[in-house]
Amino acid sequence: MRSVVAFQGSVEFAPGFVPRPHISHVIFDFDGTLSLIREGWPEVMLPMFLEYLPSMPGESEETRSALLYDDIMRLNGKQTIYQMIQLAERIKERRAEPKEPLWYKKEYLRRLNERIRSRLESIEKGTVSRDHFLLHGSRAMLEELQRRGVKLFLASGTDEVFVKKEAELLDVTRYFGQHIYGAQDDYKTFSKKMVIERILRDNQINGERLLAFGDGYVEIENTKQAGGLAIAVASDEAHNGSGRIDEWKRQRLLGVGADVVIPDYRDSAALLQKIFGA
Repeated sequence: MRSVVAFQGSVEFAPGFVPRPHISHVIFDFDGTLSLIREGWPEVMLPMFLEYLPSMPGESEETRSALLYDDIMRLNGKQTIYQMIQLAERIKERRAEPKEPLWYKKEYLRRLNERIRSRLESIEKGTVSRDHFLLHGSRAMLEELQRRGVKLFLASGTDEVFVKKEAELLDVTRYFGQHIYGAQDDYKTFSKKMVIERILRDNQINGERLLAFGDGYVEIENTKQAGGLAIAVASDEAHNGSGRIDEWKRQRLLGVGADVVIPDYRDSAALLQKIFGA
């Protein structure tokens, strides 16, 4: 019999939360939910969008920035190309001629790679611990889920080639095996919704047995639509280990149906006891 573990940090349960003792399959988002290698990516994307979106007469920089930030975060969790498609649409709305969305994606990735290159090199050289770039408590959570015998899946809106490389660098591939999925060149062939549907279909289970962890609209919304339990990881990525909940993420993820909100995985044992009812 397991001893009851108390919560030490912040955790918020939605009013409709009920334990799910029959959960057998768990899906994780990657960036911001497990990996912090790409922490600060909005600080790369937003200035780039501001650079390419023409101003409207009388429009303040703050208004334009708020519009674009909302676009970016509303599509967080979907493949990066969708944010670029949205930028192109905004440019058209202002009677300007946009470049192809793929051009914007390549330019964004070029800028982002400049930001994260030193992080990747520090992990490769061993000058910084792998776990430094994992959200606080991630490994303990993954290992506890493994001990419980559930199947783990990883699905990211980042290109699959990068997700697999970064998962390997962070030494988390061993938890997911072959079940690591990311964006494809033909973006219509991949989505988190498709991954969820495939998990349910291939394993002949219903959504009641699915648990998801994520910090974006998409994985929370898709999980709830499938009947699963959704944990919003409202992580303060810039201050890993602070235990603070990002209020912007909290409000918006509760708004799309999150069952639980956590800042990180400091309470993995207590949280899983609550979810599984034991």
